[in-house]
Amino acid sequence: MAKKDYYEVLGVQKSATKDDLKKAYRKLAVQYHPDKNAGNKEAEEKFKEASEAYEVLSDDQKRQIYDQYGHAGLEGMGGGGSGGFDPSHFQGFEDIFGDFGGIFENLFGGGSSRRRSSSRGRSATQGASLRYDLQISFQEAVYGTKAEIQYHRNETCTTCKGTGGTGRKTCTTCQGTGQVRQSSGFFSIASPCPVCHGEGSIIENPCKDCGGSGVQTKRQKIIVTIPPGVEDGKKINIPRQGDAGPNGGPYGDLYVFIRVKPHPYFERSGQDLYVAIPISITQAALGAEIVISSLDKKQLRLKVPSGTQNGKLLRIRDEGVPAPSGKKGDLYIKIIVQVPAKLSPKAKTLLEEVSKIQGENTEPTPVPFADKQH
Repeated sequence: MAKKDYYEVLGVQKSATKDDLKKAYRKLAVQYHPDKNAGNKEAEEKFKEASEAYEVLSDDQKRQIYDQYGHAGLEGMGGGGSGGFDPSHFQGFEDIFGDFGGIFENLFGGGSSRRRSSSRGRSATQGASLRYDLQISFQEAVYGTKAEIQYHRNETCTTCKGTGGTGRKTCTTCQGTGQVRQSSGFFSIASPCPVCHGEGSIIENPCKDCGGSGVQTKRQKIIVTIPPGVEDGKKINIPRQGDAGPNGGPYGDLYVFIRVKPHPYFERSGQDLYVAIPISITQAALGAEIVISSLDKKQLRLKVPSGTQNGKLLRIRDEGVPAPSGKKGDLYIKIIVQVPAKLSPKAKTLLEEVSKIQGENTEPTPVPFADKQH
């Protein structure tokens, strides 16, 4: 079943601020809280929807991707677009509801245990996925290509193997919980410990090469294969080319978004290509065989029937965009009949003779304005 628009779920406009999002989510979470709606599956689903929507829209990067590409753009990023809501990835519960956050997380399965585990040692988690926007030419998009790209990513520190250093001890600021809390009226606000950054423990002897982070930022160079027929906005997933995970965790993925530059002459619709070709009025009237260049520079012969009208579409089969199945689309040629701006005396005389012979109508009957030639 198709997902609902996240802004619609929270009941806010696309221009909503983070404060607006937080207020809207807090209202819905209280309204559909499981303790108030025991056994109500509809309320539980609405609670999940609201939580998923807030998780994405409160994250600047995910929100930008969602605004531009919708749910499809979030696939594989660990957010709502990946097909399910996981409270263990979402800080919003405890940030907004304090102690109530633990109740909410437990409803969906052990979310709060993630934080408590930090007092027993750092757990390895998958690294963040990265995005790269790649611009290619129209012809490369049609026939496919290989492109070398360079970007920066976090890689596991080779010195400490991602551990960050040696000699761990419990953080005395948060007593190993990874959190500090502040009471503000009805709510208890939880935030990551500023000393251990939510880990619950600190390193006594940090690695000198990575400063205790366990990762180092390095430039990555890879070759990306662009398949034939790729469309503008297409996302290509390259596994394990994102950031290294904390504490020696696995690498995230790299998402390459394709941007196709327009062609000066050719246009595309699905698997078909379109191009406009000018011909003379005599070629249109008498018919002709002309030679045109395809997108890949092949010389193609095209027979123009006599009496061809301006705007007529002629087709050459199997000269369009390749499909994954191997079958190509077609090439459509739009005929543009050019009327000469200047005529020689002889040409003018000949055309006047043609006009007399044809008995041209000086009082033509109107035709529908939207009438198209095909």
